[in-house]
Amino acid sequence: MIYIDGARIRDLLSPRDAVDAITAALHAGLDPASDPARTAVTSDNGQMLLMPSTGGGRLGVKVVTVADHGSPRVQGVYLLFDATTLAPAALLDGIALTTLRTPAVSVAAVLPYLPEKPRVAVFGTGPQGRGHVETLAAVRELDRITYLTRRPVEIPGAETATAAEAPEVLADADVVVCATTARQPLFDSSQLSDRAIVIAVGSHEPGAREVDGALLARAHVIVEDRTTAMREAGDVIHAVTEGHLTPADLIPIGQPVHHDRPILFKSTGMAWEDLVIATEVHRRASA
Repeated sequence: MIYIDGARIRDLLSPRDAVDAITAALHAGLDPASDPARTAVTSDNGQMLLMPSTGGGRLGVKVVTVADHGSPRVQGVYLLFDATTLAPAALLDGIALTTLRTPAVSVAAVLPYLPEKPRVAVFGTGPQGRGHVETLAAVRELDRITYLTRRPVEIPGAETATAAEAPEVLADADVVVCATTARQPLFDSSQLSDRAIVIAVGSHEPGAREVDGALLARAHVIVEDRTTAMREAGDVIHAVTEGHLTPADLIPIGQPVHHDRPILFKSTGMAWEDLVIATEVHRRASA
């Protein structure tokens, strides 16, 4: 068994490579609905999450802890097995893996609908917000990147805007990335154009939401899996409860839509995504 740390993961697999790996897995017939549900174990200081999956000749599980207080908030590892011999094949840095795979899934989901030079607005300046920008930039030349922040922050190659400037930024945005711990909607979705693409990845908790129900009533809503979304995606659960859409309206990732109105991709993060990326990283490390 080999250990692959975060730096090695990033060296072996670029953001574009990760998008291609996710896309190839979906085109090959991978069924996200086959994943077992995420298991959460609560402790005095936070949670431990277990995410197992199997497929493509591999078997793996990500184990992640989420601390109530302190830093780093999220820590974890990924254990990859050979599905034939059941022998451990690799142990990978779970946080680097997640930071790479989450934007890859988002971009794979919306890639057919991205304009040539999108203007991108981002809520969230952490690893996922920046990771989504990096991955979008791997597949498109970005015309403008604007982070919407509550306090001044310098981010190389990007602009920042305050809440007062948000309506103008959102009206002009082709892509809006939401990668926060928000419990309530971050913005009024009526500010978005009909061509806007919204990516919401901040939470897998049924009580949290980053976008309002009106957006889900108006948009094509793409999810990794309907059952998982109805169990974990607070944005979806709230909107269904409020009568903005039904579970049948949710569109599984990879199913084409007509871009005649906004598109929302709501991700909760699923175990198959980690397995796809871990398998490709291990393949390259072993070559």
